[in-house]
Amino acid sequence: MKKAGSEVPESRRADPLVRLSLERLRERTSMKWRAHPDDVLPLWVAEMDVPLARPVAEALHRAIDLGDTGYPYGTAYAEALAEFARERWGWDGLRVEHTAVVPDVMMGIVEVLRLITAPGDAVVVCSPVYPPFYAFVTHDGRKIVEARLGPDLRVDLATLEEAFVRARSRGRRAAFLMSNPHNPTGVVHTRDELREIARLAQKHGVRVISDEIHAPLVLPGAGFVPFLGVEGSENGFALISASKAWNLAGLKAALVIAGADAAGDLRRMPEEVGHGPSHLGVIAHTAAFREGGTWLDELILGLDANRALLGELIAEHLPEARYRPPEGTYLAWLDCTWLGLHDDERSDGLGVVSDVAGPAKLFLDRARVAVSSGHVFGSGGAGCVRLNFATSPDILRQALSRMGRAAREP
Repeated sequence: MKKAGSEVPESRRADPLVRLSLERLRERTSMKWRAHPDDVLPLWVAEMDVPLARPVAEALHRAIDLGDTGYPYGTAYAEALAEFARERWGWDGLRVEHTAVVPDVMMGIVEVLRLITAPGDAVVVCSPVYPPFYAFVTHDGRKIVEARLGPDLRVDLATLEEAFVRARSRGRRAAFLMSNPHNPTGVVHTRDELREIARLAQKHGVRVISDEIHAPLVLPGAGFVPFLGVEGSENGFALISASKAWNLAGLKAALVIAGADAAGDLRRMPEEVGHGPSHLGVIAHTAAFREGGTWLDELILGLDANRALLGELIAEHLPEARYRPPEGTYLAWLDCTWLGLHDDERSDGLGVVSDVAGPAKLFLDRARVAVSSGHVFGSGGAGCVRLNFATSPDILRQALSRMGRAAREP
């Protein structure tokens, strides 16, 4: 890979995705860069190959210089998110008093599920979907009910309603755990879709929890709509953090937002949950939402360029793969069933044999490219892979070239 800044088009000079060389990235000690040997190009876990946004870095440096490493306090994080939501999404419905700081989005989801469901109750998910939805829910004694996405990878409302009916059978409580935008497909739900989801949830007595961790990462051509901003969502919840958009997964802090009719439920959240977030995490996420907009704008331009480049590279190197360019996130969902390597028995997202199977195993073993195996995303995932394109154009070119050669090998 070329050194950062060399032969970079003028339009991408401010792009965080072209700032770090492969050699520099390999100095990192996080999961993305240490889970595989150095000859592997890692395009799997949701970490971005970017430097830290300057406002975030400066806020952390100030805290370190002050020795400000105690317990988190106050509502600055929620206030920063509320202002961000007004400016970016035109949503002024976030009430600071209806929020709570939690360690991260998935732990917050578990805590909300404990408030509104009991062990043995059902949680509906739209598969294929983020694998921890399965693991965290089932480990806490709830059962999963799947509602498969439609052929267009969007929520199939008829299938969702059938799942709601099954989830509420025998009169038990139920929740719908939604990914908004959807991980792994990159679909950004429309206002009409969200409004209909809220209507169906109300009709069947299902509580909605919307994971909106990728909300700031909606790409040109689509617009993000907060679930709590649509009619009928008043008894729902949303969870968000700056971790995906500003690459802060290692700095733990997220927010639970309750709809107006769910605020009483949120007040029942145990006090000890608020001891989990990191004070430095709260500082970093607050700075990202409050001062990181310019950096985010440059990142989105880079992701949009990479999205287009990825489409060209797939057409060149993996023309048989089925691929719909994502509307949001930095994740691409590739249907590689044409390779004939998937095992349908592994597609329910539960009790998986291996975290790497089918096409992902081929690309890892033969191409030395790590992508996420589709089978862990539940029904509809077998034979697919999820690819993280939040990296440099050079790494993308190398990876897709390798993957194409591996797919053509006898």
